Amino acid sequence: MTLGRRTLLGTAAALPAFGLAHAQEALRLTLAGGSVGGAWSAIGNAIGEAIRREHPGTAFSYEPGRDAANVTLVSQGRVQLGIAHAQIALRAIKGEAPFDRAMPDIRGVSLIDSEAAWQPIVRAGAPVSTLEEIAQKRAPVRVTANLRGTMMALATEEAFAAAGAPFPQIERWGGRVHYVAWNDALEMLKNNQVDIITNVVDFPSRQVLNAVRGLDVKFLGFGPDLVEKVNARLGSTPITIPANAYPFQPEALHTFRAHVVLLTSAAVPADTVEAVVNAIIKHFEAVKRSHATMARLEVRALPDTGGVALHEGAQRAYRAAGLMS
Repeated sequence: MTLGRRTLLGTAAALPAFGLAHAQEALRLTLAGGSVGGAWSAIGNAIGEAIRREHPGTAFSYEPGRDAANVTLVSQGRVQLGIAHAQIALRAIKGEAPFDRAMPDIRGVSLIDSEAAWQPIVRAGAPVSTLEEIAQKRAPVRVTANLRGTMMALATEEAFAAAGAPFPQIERWGGRVHYVAWNDALEMLKNNQVDIITNVVDFPSRQVLNAVRGLDVKFLGFGPDLVEKVNARLGSTPITIPANAYPFQPEALHTFRAHVVLLTSAAVPADTVEAVVNAIIKHFEAVKRSHATMARLEVRALPDTGGVALHEGAQRAYRAAGLMS
């Protein structure tokens, strides 16, 4: 399976000793996050550094990955920690697409970002200015949805379906749907190969700001009914991006958000997870400074893992810190 081949062989070799090494109070942990140089990479490595500070001699390694892949690796025991959107993890627990089996052993460790908002951007001159117009006009729009198995793709699929314009229908109307990474989507937008690109990120996102600089774009509009439909299906929650958060955005955008969380498996010992959470709490400010996406995060919000049940060890740590009853 492609997912399995992405995992480093050294990770599997470390599995028998992933618990606490009590004599040295050291840990053996691998964390699967995002692409090197991205937000999840910075945050994941900051978490690793926090653990090392508390447990000298800890063997911590970081592996690049993606949403659904990270959840699967955690469930398989190939890594002990993974970063993913809670909404993706909840689908894994239930065995819903993009997963082919249920993974009831997935547990939450901590919140990382609760303000990852769905942000659809449409180029000037596109045949529509709102999502609802696509179905009304049967518009043959060209859309990018990020890579399959990511929250970005899932959120975009659900939003378009809620607007009466599911991707198969768009293609029947003569449009095109591309599952490509953000940078590729941006190049396609610059070259007038697509009309709409989407992302699920914090706001105002430097990634978005840098991407659309010099381009004539705006947010694709949509109504509150669509947000309610998506939230009911996806398990997301509403959020408002205030007016003028971006130079191209004169009005507020009422959209939906996902929770980015740190995950583990129920099979990981409680002492190990408790040690991880204690390290994050003790060095919270350093972890928070690792990337701008965490700027609004407060320590009291850490136990909110977006509906994913907390691991027993995480519960113990949060109760001891007075962060949950």
